[in-house]
Amino acid sequence: MGTSKFGGGGLKSSLFDHVISLENLFAAWREFKRGKTGRLEVQEFAFHLEDNIFKLHRELKQKVWKPDSYTAFYIRDPKLRHIHKATVRDRVFNQALFRVLYQIFDKGFITDSYSCRDGKGTHRGVQKIGSYIRKISYNYTKLALALKCDVRKYFDNIDHEILFGIIRKKVSDPDILSIIHMIIWSFETKPGVGLPLGNVTSQLFANVYLNELDQFIKHTLKAKYYVRYCDDFIILDTGRDLLGKYICDIDIFLQSKLHLFLHPHKIIIRTCSRGIDFLGYVVLPKRTVLRTKTKKRIMKKIKFLKAQINRDMITPETFNRNVQSYLGMLTHCAGYKIQQEIENFIA
Repeated sequence: MGTSKFGGGGLKSSLFDHVISLENLFAAWREFKRGKTGRLEVQEFAFHLEDNIFKLHRELKQKVWKPDSYTAFYIRDPKLRHIHKATVRDRVFNQALFRVLYQIFDKGFITDSYSCRDGKGTHRGVQKIGSYIRKISYNYTKLALALKCDVRKYFDNIDHEILFGIIRKKVSDPDILSIIHMIIWSFETKPGVGLPLGNVTSQLFANVYLNELDQFIKHTLKAKYYVRYCDDFIILDTGRDLLGKYICDIDIFLQSKLHLFLHPHKIIIRTCSRGIDFLGYVVLPKRTVLRTKTKKRIMKKIKFLKAQINRDMITPETFNRNVQSYLGMLTHCAGYKIQQEIENFIA
């Protein structure tokens, strides 16, 4: 993920100087540009790289930096998402800020929070669910249940004041707090709420916000088997009544403390032996497989990429890189048949 080795915590007076240092800004640029060097806006920034970085550093040091406006567009991932993309200058600075703040906040997150963290990710989250199911069910010999929930329109409903209040508990540097305040309030879905999906800092702030829920579930509800990835989470237990009580307790906590709501149509209690659908995979008693929708999406995307390469719209390197990423997904599950289908199609 590329984070700074500065790990001094939120009370260091030199935090602002470290964030805006030329060393940190250039390191942030190197991390930001990975996989983006073919994009025109990135090439334009790179053409005058030193001038741009020095100007950014000067604006930050003189405390005149302000976020530019966002560019809005939609993507399918697989559902339709409204992305708000900052300028290259602002994304480089967001990366620089992220590099330092990540070190402060990540150490306070629970082990089983898997979104946008070093050494975590979807595959490890799915593996942990499988491990927990085998443990609680004594390798599927006893009844085990999974409560699966997600937060309704999570990024759109993050409350700015609540988020900023949580951040202030860890960060005391007034200059950094001023910058964080500007970034948070640079975007709204309605007055005082919402984070843009396009910012790397939004990923961190989203984890900071729902860490409050993680701590509640782990330490107040004392749920032993709990895994969260962004706004999707699963709790495992052997008692249906207890899981039902968790739903009520979690819903009350989210509404009263974080001004969020559980998605009413995505609250599911399911027997683990029937298979648990999580993050594009289905965890079954003897194997983990790709969700059917995920398989169809992969084949559709590969066919689209093949059509593009046949029209010389993308390079063979780009095509192969995408195909290898999909084949990599299959190494985490029983995916022999779809692997054969992919290899036969591209042969």
